[in-house]
Amino acid sequence: MRNRDIFLAALALLIAWQIAALVLQREILPTPVVVFNALIVQVPRGLAWHFIVSAWRVIASIALAVALATPAGMALGQYPRVNRFFAPVIYLTYPIPKIVLLPIVILFLGIGDASKIAVIFLILFFQVLVVVRDASAALRPELIYSVRSLGAGRRALLRFVYLPATLPAVLTAIRLSIATAIAVLFFTETFATTAGLGYYVITDTFSRVAYPEMYAGVVAMSLLGLVLYFVVDYLERVLCPYLFAK
Repeated sequence: MRNRDIFLAALALLIAWQIAALVLQREILPTPVVVFNALIVQVPRGLAWHFIVSAWRVIASIALAVALATPAGMALGQYPRVNRFFAPVIYLTYPIPKIVLLPIVILFLGIGDASKIAVIFLILFFQVLVVVRDASAALRPELIYSVRSLGAGRRALLRFVYLPATLPAVLTAIRLSIATAIAVLFFTETFATTAGLGYYVITDTFSRVAYPEMYAGVVAMSLLGLVLYFVVDYLERVLCPYLFAK
């Protein structure tokens, strides 16, 4: 997608926001100019710190999920017997909304970063695991046999066949999981914490009826999701250049 198209889409959203604010003429929907002014004012007053805390939590969750789910998914995809053993467990646990486990996780891990990272990790782990498992299992047997005929062992197969073949699936799973991770992060930060964008939006600004500051927090959380999305796009172009070869 070209940068010009992204810019035009963002401009269209801002224009729609401006029109809606002018038509409604209520404090609950300030104009983009008012919100961005509040954003600039609030950054040195604590919003930057809340952004850093939220970014750390979601990045740590994604990194942990990818680090553990990727090798597990490749192993399940390579060994059908192992997959048959774990498939019923995945089938039963994958559809469970992991956010309902938050009170239980808090009981075990406390109200700090660990519980929030753990809940997001649980959600992302299964999403990455299933995608990588399916991508690994879908590799054509003749491709694997041809590489083995050249003397490649299990480690070489992992490095030169399974990892390059599943890497696009991993990045796609991360891209699809970013919005979920941000949404879960927002929910976990609305209680039992004193830092994070969720805390800033709900506990701090919404409770004070400070609407411009509240919208500034919403914009900051949206920017966090967009930045992560663009980073994954960049990594895909760097790590998987063959996908963009013409």
